[in-house]
Amino acid sequence: MKKIILFLVIIVALFAGIAYVTNMQNKEKAEGNPYGKDELNPATVDQLDDPNYQNLILPEELEKKLNNKEDVTVYFYSPTCPHCQKATPVLMPLADEMGVDIVQYNLLEFEQGWDDYGIESTPTLVHFEKGKEVDRIVGFSEKDGEAAYKEFLEKNAK
Repeated sequence: MKKIILFLVIIVALFAGIAYVTNMQNKEKAEGNPYGKDELNPATVDQLDDPNYQNLILPEELEKKLNNKEDVTVYFYSPTCPHCQKATPVLMPLADEMGVDIVQYNLLEFEQGWDDYGIESTPTLVHFEKGKEVDRIVGFSEKDGEAAYKEFLEKNAK
């Protein structure tokens, strides 16, 4: 019986050690992050170096742009959304190719964005003109996603 208890204590200690090391690694990666937060969701940490997720906007910045009645195209996404993981590598290079500036709003880190902007699912691309929403496209279709995004950007983000 003592051997079983000793074995269980060792297993628990190993799991605790692994959890501690993983937590410390995530904190290290999150230091100096563009989100201005001390702790980030691991899925967000995984995207910090991804070139498709480098044009981030914070909630305060977006609110300021809209209050200043600026035109802005916002890509609302979540790092854990499988549709976003398919859409982003299509949308962001297309936007670069077309010379369109799309800012990215991470709904996993800033959950208030769901309510603030009426987002019901991700990915959602919204175009604002003079601080007001004028158009949005929701979801991603692998079949015609690129064509739909191209049409949206040609129509809205001149």
